[in-house]
Amino acid sequence: MRARRRTVIALMAVMATAGALSACDSGGSGDSATGTITYFTFSAAPDHLKDLDAIRAAFEAENPGIKVEVRTAAYADYFTALQTQIAGNNAPDTFELNYENFFTYARNGALLALDDLAKADSGYDAGRIYPKALAAFQVDGKQYALPSTFSDVVLIYNKKLFDAAGLAYPSASWTWADERAAAEKLTDKAAGIYGDYQPVSFYEFYKALAQSGGSFLSADGKKATFNDAKGLQAAQWLIGKPGTVMPTVAEIGGKADFDTALFKSGKLAMWHNGIWQLATLNDTAGLDYDIVVEPGNTQKANAVFMNATAVSAGTKKGTAAWKWALYLSSSKKTVETRLASSWELPAVNDSAAFDSYLKLPPANRQAVFGALEAIALPPVIGDQQAQMQDIVTAELEKAANGQKSVQQALDDAAAAVTALISK
Repeated sequence: MRARRRTVIALMAVMATAGALSACDSGGSGDSATGTITYFTFSAAPDHLKDLDAIRAAFEAENPGIKVEVRTAAYADYFTALQTQIAGNNAPDTFELNYENFFTYARNGALLALDDLAKADSGYDAGRIYPKALAAFQVDGKQYALPSTFSDVVLIYNKKLFDAAGLAYPSASWTWADERAAAEKLTDKAAGIYGDYQPVSFYEFYKALAQSGGSFLSADGKKATFNDAKGLQAAQWLIGKPGTVMPTVAEIGGKADFDTALFKSGKLAMWHNGIWQLATLNDTAGLDYDIVVEPGNTQKANAVFMNATAVSAGTKKGTAAWKWALYLSSSKKTVETRLASSWELPAVNDSAAFDSYLKLPPANRQAVFGALEAIALPPVIGDQQAQMQDIVTAELEKAANGQKSVQQALDDAAAAVTALISK
């Protein structure tokens, strides 16, 4: 299920007859506070349907007169289904969006601006929601979705391998140089042990670029700029790992969960991956591990993934839809249910709410929140998002396989991305 974090489905035109955003700013085509509203989601199925049902039941009990009809789809099918519904003027009243796809729907007029509904709700407390998450779902100063969950990427490390090598554990002050030095000492190819694992991919590249102080796009968003000196430094950091401190791209060969199996078997010392891995690692017998905020180069920059609940621009039940979106975002019931079931983390600005979460292993679980101090959100370009990500990954892999120089791969990727933006 978590593998979907690494793939964003290509989006077609979201609304064949969508109006401008200004037409969606007054509360949609209706503001009924009662009735049945529909909710379309990808993150609940199949593992958290019971959890969502518990949240829905609690919401309906607290809001008599509002019923929620839940519809689900697998992530691989979700956006195609959502596009079809919106284009057919049959959009769900509320639906889930990830950050990467959010902007396409907002810019194409598919979403209702929520500001007027927020002002009309005397019980709404914006301070309850994590500020950076709230800001992430704004366009031109208007709120077009309410953040519901987040997860981030950390450095996961095997304590036994560090102990065996006589090395100090990674710390929050580590830089790339520190990580590289440790990875080289921890790698023992004869024993099948590798010091590091970081995929050669778009997601790791944009983050490494930010860690070097670089920019993926120009300030006006019309040109790719990641093929400069800082981009070269970031790409070389990633491409220098396969075949030295981690298996080659060919050895990995697109095998699903190759890195997960390697780490769980005790053959991988350091692993760049998301906090969604913690639950399965805690269930792995004999595994002694911990986490830390990822090393930076000239600065810290941490990948954060966010989901939100949006309201359709065409809904006739704006007030009821707003109440449901807000409940999914920050209600006590939602927060408790998500934490108890390891269903991502609620995007709330409430440290006390996470007390139970922080008591679970690994010991330094506080690093999950430390990573939020320096967020690096993925660059987004609209309908061609998936193509852009695929282009960058493919060119980086060509460099990793020796088919192109690193600079040539970056130049080719940047030219292709700039061409996509100009379409």
